[in-house]
Amino acid sequence: MSPKQPAPRIRKSPEQVRSAVHQAVIDLLSDPEGADLSIPAVAQRAGVNHTSVYRRWGSREALLADVVTTRLERDSPLVDTGSLRGDLIAWAEGGVASIRTPEGRLLIRAVALSMSGSAAAQGERAQQFQRRIASIEGIRERAAARGETPPPLQEILDQLIAPLYLRAIFGIDPPATGYPERLVDRLLGDTYAPDTD
Repeated sequence: MSPKQPAPRIRKSPEQVRSAVHQAVIDLLSDPEGADLSIPAVAQRAGVNHTSVYRRWGSREALLADVVTTRLERDSPLVDTGSLRGDLIAWAEGGVASIRTPEGRLLIRAVALSMSGSAAAQGERAQQFQRRIASIEGIRERAAARGETPPPLQEILDQLIAPLYLRAIFGIDPPATGYPERLVDRLLGDTYAPDTD
């Protein structure tokens, strides 16, 4: 099977550029021969000018963070189930589904490997992940509006998000059933445990 050829360079809209660059990142990460993931290589595969990539993302780290965040936003949309527990389980189920795919695991591992960047790159990456943090804050705010008491953001990151990402990084699939529920119930404690009577 011949390697995938770079896309021809034609004028693209900003959204088309973003989509083409995101797909190029995924294609390069999926290359079994460990293809170059530099911004010039990504731009060549996407069929865009590398200066457009630098101008929009600033660094490879920020680009990877944007690709991961966009995928997670697609796979884990905010769902209003009517309860904090239900919202968190729905959100975690999307994350579990994402890391079960080879593509999802590759993306999260790539971000982890790129963590040792400059202070500027780290700032750009944090800015991209802020969108993901905002979605969690949305769940907390909605719960508070319903009269529930959501756990602090840091506890959600430590007890719900981190276990999912660590599994992706180390290539350990979550249990076949019930994993999101177990994580959420451990996070929320007895106060939010479902009634089994």
